[in-house]
Amino acid sequence: ASIERPMTVRDLLSHTSRLTYGFMERTNVDAAYRKLGVADQTRSGYSLQDMVETLAELPLEFSPGTRWNYSVATDVVGHLIEVISGQRLDAYLRERILEPLGMRDTGFVLGEQQVARFAANYERQGDGSLKLIDDPEQSHYRKRSFYSGGGGLLSTAPDYFRFTAMLQNMGELDGVRLLGRKTVELMTMNHLPGGQDLTDLAQAGVFTETVYAGVGFGLGFSVMQSPARAHILGSPGEFAWGGAASTAFWIDPVEDLTVIFMTQLMPSSSYPLRRELRVLTYAALVD
Repeated sequence: ASIERPMTVRDLLSHTSRLTYGFMERTNVDAAYRKLGVADQTRSGYSLQDMVETLAELPLEFSPGTRWNYSVATDVVGHLIEVISGQRLDAYLRERILEPLGMRDTGFVLGEQQVARFAANYERQGDGSLKLIDDPEQSHYRKRSFYSGGGGLLSTAPDYFRFTAMLQNMGELDGVRLLGRKTVELMTMNHLPGGQDLTDLAQAGVFTETVYAGVGFGLGFSVMQSPARAHILGSPGEFAWGGAASTAFWIDPVEDLTVIFMTQLMPSSSYPLRRELRVLTYAALVD
């Protein structure tokens, strides 16, 4: 495909960058990601820089800004942080976000004292049975070099709540301000061109952690445009995302609400857990 303009940081943050994920299994490009082990967190000695150098040699899915595709873009953002700050991603996050917010139970590598509290991860098989795919005792999270910007941090619900509370409070928590109010406002607006939603820009059948209709995308989050079009309870302006192991969070500024759901089941499409959680949560609001 012809490329009309270079990729921007905004493209990376809004998943309109032209990159993809190997697990999509739809095109020759994502097949190349699988073959070359792009963003494979289990590879010994593999780094974000290694990943970016590999990506630079691969073709692109589309011209930046013209389509939406869930991708390794957030990992590329992690490498950009390293280049701009001169620090490794884990050190930067610890110094600028984790320590200021008091997120002492969050990091890229599982400590010895944390193993007993680390949840095993399971994969649902075709017959409905569960297969253990990440045993805490043997987990690659205990020792690794790839600090994935897109899905590498280990955390607890109380720690992650401090992060979502900071966003809900427009960039500030307990006297510590990480982001300006206008920055959070910009991040949580729909940045898809022309105010379109994912129905317009995502390729049919492409995996995403949210519904398509009525949902746009900001700088790092999906953004609810219309609960009516999404066929789900909610509020315009809420922002959210989910994780591969069926985890989810969303922040609803209208209802002054934040929800964090942590579980350990892959793929996240195994059961409609997030949809059920939303219905239960919003149905309980009566005043």
